[in-house]
Amino acid sequence: MSEDLGLYNRPITELFPQPENIEEWASYALSDDQAQPEMVLFHALGTWRVRKSFHDILWNPAFLMPAYQLLGQGFRLFHDQLFCKPAQHGGVVSWHQDYSYWTWTRPMNHLTCWIGLDDSHEENGCLHYVPGSHRCGLIDKLDLSGEMDAVQEFLTPDQICDFERKVPIVMKAGYASFHHPIMMHGSFENHSPFQRRATVINVFGKGVVSNLDFESVNSPGSNNYPSVPMGQRMEGTYYPLLFDPKKESKTFGDDIPNIKSLRT
Repeated sequence: MSEDLGLYNRPITELFPQPENIEEWASYALSDDQAQPEMVLFHALGTWRVRKSFHDILWNPAFLMPAYQLLGQGFRLFHDQLFCKPAQHGGVVSWHQDYSYWTWTRPMNHLTCWIGLDDSHEENGCLHYVPGSHRCGLIDKLDLSGEMDAVQEFLTPDQICDFERKVPIVMKAGYASFHHPIMMHGSFENHSPFQRRATVINVFGKGVVSNLDFESVNSPGSNNYPSVPMGQRMEGTYYPLLFDPKKESKTFGDDIPNIKSLRT
């Protein structure tokens, strides 16, 4: 029978020698920059691969149908994200465009779905959109956890004025918003006494191939994205087909309008 190590309230090996003075303890301390609580923001990729609920939400019909209508075609998972803003902390997600981080794929045929896991409002740092900003063209990627308005360095005066029309996306937990891959968006600090969590699903439609060049700056910067050789289709185990309209048409026929049918 295995020994119950919970009975020991002290180290039982020599793996981690314990500090004996303040200097030794100080060698493990965070720097002032690392310890700043006002910049706290938790962000993770690949939750669908380790949690059943986050896996199955990818096949939630309440997500699949609107995504199909907005893309006008079948689509695959690109990746998921998890965001958490702790209570009363000042971490922001700076103004940015999603596709500026995804130029290692082409063409731009992507869609983002932002899903609130908590009620989302201005006090706790809800998502904000700048209406019409998807027509401004692509801007270089920025540090998402940096200065909120850093992007304005790259904008014209008229584009900067557009930020005065920013819209807070206030919604209840379980609701979602969808946005264009170059829609300018971001979120402010969480000043509430409660955490604010969200999960994000990013998908792409047919025709998207790898544009990955390890010698350039367009690499994804994360091993959560399985590597696909340049020019090859983005597909495989970790880019699963989430919705195939040819297959699903047996269920709903051709009666569901989508962005392509509405334009004809």
